[in-house]
Amino acid sequence: MMLIFQFFLFFTMINDGVIFDFKNADNISNWIILDDVVMGGRSYGNFELNSEGNGVFYGNVSLENNGGFSSVRYRFNKQNPKNFTKFLLRVKGDGKTYQFRVKNSRNNYHSYIYSFQTTNKWETIEIPFTEMHPAFRGRKLNMENYQGKQMEEIAFLIGNKKKESFQLLIEKIEVQ
Repeated sequence: MMLIFQFFLFFTMINDGVIFDFKNADNISNWIILDDVVMGGRSYGNFELNSEGNGVFYGNVSLENNGGFSSVRYRFNKQNPKNFTKFLLRVKGDGKTYQFRVKNSRNNYHSYIYSFQTTNKWETIEIPFTEMHPAFRGRKLNMENYQGKQMEEIAFLIGNKKKESFQLLIEKIEVQ
């Protein structure tokens, strides 16, 4: 029953342009951390809701054992954002560069990626679909950029090729 409610809630939200609004969320269990430990690295990330109702992605990136990234991912049933042309991210960063990623199919190895620099202030990052390039394991692929026809996963990733702590506050993710 809860799964049906979550699907209905998500379907309703994407029609309004909202993919995820942390201010209205009380369950973030579908947000999953994936760090370089899957390849032997030693980075670690965490994800939680803070008392102000923001998603908080934080942790440490390590370069040990060829590591160097941490990510948080959100998978959902296939959505067709064909009436939209861009993502809007309401975030507050720590001055570091992050990637926003989208997969048109969760079975694809590649993601469509857009890097953005954060400040220590709340800001809205606009990401045109057509500026998201396909990449796999840090390598740009010779394919078309994201066309916005379908999506099944979004993610935030930090991997700046240096040892660092990080914190990204996320208020809302939407399409417009």
